[in-house]
Amino acid sequence: MRRPQRIEPGPGQQSVWDFPRPPRLEPNHRHLVVEVAGVTVADTTGGFRLCETSQAPAFYLPPDDVRADLVVPSARRSWCEWKGEARYWSIRVGDDERVDAAWSYDVPADRYAPLAGHVAFYPQRVDRCLVDGEEVVRMDGDFYGGWITTEVVGPFKGAPGTLHW
Repeated sequence: MRRPQRIEPGPGQQSVWDFPRPPRLEPNHRHLVVEVAGVTVADTTGGFRLCETSQAPAFYLPPDDVRADLVVPSARRSWCEWKGEARYWSIRVGDDERVDAAWSYDVPADRYAPLAGHVAFYPQRVDRCLVDGEEVVRMDGDFYGGWITTEVVGPFKGAPGTLHW
């Protein structure tokens, strides 16, 4: 498959094709909110933004800013070549359960040690994610959990047929 053509970013935007591999970890200062069934599951201005080539940025929220009473451990695990073993979390709000809607790293690789315990959410598996009040566009596919905002342009890896970009 031919590599897609990078979209030229406009003023105040970034192209995900300019993001590095291995991914770059940045402190987050934006206001992030995650909602399920009308309930705020997470709300923070802390945590981290992870930027990796061809992917929308993923946000990792501090555990103290995530409602522990709504997030329950899942049996699912996966492996990231950069960060190590991820564990997954489901979200329960009343009778509404979102299976494997979030992930975290208990003991990430040294380079990503600050991510330990921080929680990332799949916009595709929750009702709404906000960055400074802007609603995040859900990514195509269910493998990547990046948050697409007007700040970033693609094309974005994640839709069917893009796994090997």
